[in-house]
Amino acid sequence: MAAATDVNRFPPPTLPEIAFLGRSNVGKSSVINSLLGSKVARTSSTPGRTQSINFFEVRWPGKPAPELIFADLPGYGYARVPRSVTSQWAGFIEPYIQDRPTLALCIALVDLNVPAQPVDKNLLEFLQAQDRPLLIVGTKSDKLSGNQARNALSILEREFSRAQILPFSAKTGAGREELWREIRAAAEQPQRL
Repeated sequence: MAAATDVNRFPPPTLPEIAFLGRSNVGKSSVINSLLGSKVARTSSTPGRTQSINFFEVRWPGKPAPELIFADLPGYGYARVPRSVTSQWAGFIEPYIQDRPTLALCIALVDLNVPAQPVDKNLLEFLQAQDRPLLIVGTKSDKLSGNQARNALSILEREFSRAQILPFSAKTGAGREELWREIRAAAEQPQRL
C-alpha cells in the first residue's frame, strides 16, 4: 500500500500529479484515503470543507522518495460554501488544470446514486476541452444493487462516451486495483514540460 504525506503547499512541478475533482460530498477524500489505506485526506459530514488544493506526496513501500502527487481539489456545487469563497476557486483551479505541466490524470468523481448534474457535465466538458487525460470514477457503488450499478454506469457511458468510467466503493474497496492501474499508467506517460 502506498503512503502519503500532506505537502500543504503548491509543490514545484516535478512529479506526475493526479487530480481528484467532483461535486462536494461525492467522496473525493474517501477515495484518496481508500487508495492510500490511511486517512490522510480529511473527510467531513459537512460538504464543502476543502477550500484549497491539497497536495499529498505518494510513496511506495520501501522507497523514501515520493513517486507521484495526489491533488485533492475543492468540491463544487454545494450551496453553503460562501460565494466569496467559490468565486476565488476559478482563479486557481482553472489555471492549475490548464497549465500544470505535470498533471498526468484528472479523475472526475460522480456519485452513481445521483444522476449526473449540469455541474458534472460542465466539469467533464471543460476537462475534455483542455485535452487532459480523464477518467470518470463512479463513487459509492456499494449503495446500489448489481443491476442498479450497471444501469447507472450505462447512463454515464451514454452521456460521456469519450471517457473511461470505473465504478468504485471506498467502503468495500471495489475498483481500487483497477483505479491504481489507471493511475500508474498515467503517471508513466511523458509530461507536458
